[in-house]
Amino acid sequence: MVAVAVAAAIRDAIGAAQVIDGPVIDDRYLRDWVVPLTNGRPCALVRPRTTADVAAVLRICHAAGVVVVPQGGLTGLAGGATPIDGGVVLSLELMTGIEEIDEAAATMTVLAGTPLETVQDAAREAGLFFALDLGARGSCQIGGNVATNAGGNRVIRYGMTRDLVLGIEVVLADGTVITSLNKLIKNNAGFDLRQLFIGSEGTLGVITRVVLRLHPQPRSQSTAFCAVEDYDHVLGLLRHAREWLGSTLSAFEVMWPDFYDLMTGPSAGIVKPVPSGAGAYVLIEALGTDAVRDPAHFDEMLAAAAERELVVDGAVAHSAAEARRFWEVRDASGEFPRLGWPSLGYDIGIPTRDIGRFVETCRSAVCGRWPEARTAFFGHIGDSNLHLHVKMPDTVPLVDLHGVVYGLVRDWHGTTSAEHGIGSLRRPYLGYARTPEELALMAQLKHALDPRGILNPGKVLG
Repeated sequence: MVAVAVAAAIRDAIGAAQVIDGPVIDDRYLRDWVVPLTNGRPCALVRPRTTADVAAVLRICHAAGVVVVPQGGLTGLAGGATPIDGGVVLSLELMTGIEEIDEAAATMTVLAGTPLETVQDAAREAGLFFALDLGARGSCQIGGNVATNAGGNRVIRYGMTRDLVLGIEVVLADGTVITSLNKLIKNNAGFDLRQLFIGSEGTLGVITRVVLRLHPQPRSQSTAFCAVEDYDHVLGLLRHAREWLGSTLSAFEVMWPDFYDLMTGPSAGIVKPVPSGAGAYVLIEALGTDAVRDPAHFDEMLAAAAERELVVDGAVAHSAAEARRFWEVRDASGEFPRLGWPSLGYDIGIPTRDIGRFVETCRSAVCGRWPEARTAFFGHIGDSNLHLHVKMPDTVPLVDLHGVVYGLVRDWHGTTSAEHGIGSLRRPYLGYARTPEELALMAQLKHALDPRGILNPGKVLG
């Protein structure tokens, strides 16, 4: 069999200890966070230690036409790392380590399998700051963050992952190694090849090393939890916070009452920062450089917001522990399964000014068709990212719900994936957010870089 021969060839090329045959692969490699492999089994799990190992594996698989599914920390929410029957699972978990921190350039060169939290800690120890932050920071890997262009809590200030990557090393489908470990912020020498691979979810190449952009370590953190009357006041508070805080505004998270009441209800065990009864709730964070003046200015911003009646109630964190308790409410989205809700929700993007009306329209459409449905809306409104979870009767096919939600996203000129990627789950709806011409160009790029279609087939484009 081809698969058996491929596994043997990989074993000879990189060492038997790094190859595990299909029948004895641990179940944790057979799914990402939400999407399991339901039919068949991979022929092998390969755990390379070096870029040369990755190149050898891809050369062998390319020659034999055997598919390869790259895996990082398996925290993805779109099925992008779910393996394929008969294919090779390429786990980057052994490729860990910080290779260099250049304090003058404010960069860090790191292997793709390094956990995000390790990157954050290393930057902090060097007196610097890596801005990307996700709830899965202890498990997710930096290569996976780059491959999916992860978003997180601080996009409003620091941008998506692609804005934090200066250089990249990637192995193409045929084993060719592209080393472009640029450390320059300004580099206009030809095409910016790194952007081809950032967010491509392992369909164009396997990322093995990256050069990350670091920032100064914040010296102050100011956090408030506010109750507001309605979405118009949310927009007013966002404008107000931007005008007062400028570039120090790092997070502006909005929770609708259905989410807030669920996550602070009796079953959740989370203390309410402010009483229920408001039209929306906003978590505001600012990261600054002056530990004395910044908190005082933050308080002045909130006082001015109250004078303008932009907030109806609020609480300010006076310690890091209090700030973490505020964030527990927003980060409680990971508690949906424990509360009897589906773990998977919608990760959509809608123009910020339209989000309030979209929420009302979407809730009416879902609950109007299925009166027993329950919704929970929340998101990173400062960067136009809205999340939605829906609790439906088991008798309702998910495809029907997807049709309603994604159909509205298309009608409102939004995106079907704001930060979690397309993977296999959202692939049928990619055309709702991209034009036929864009899809055709994506297909051309895929064919040019992976003519045999071995890299993560069935994901993103198919």
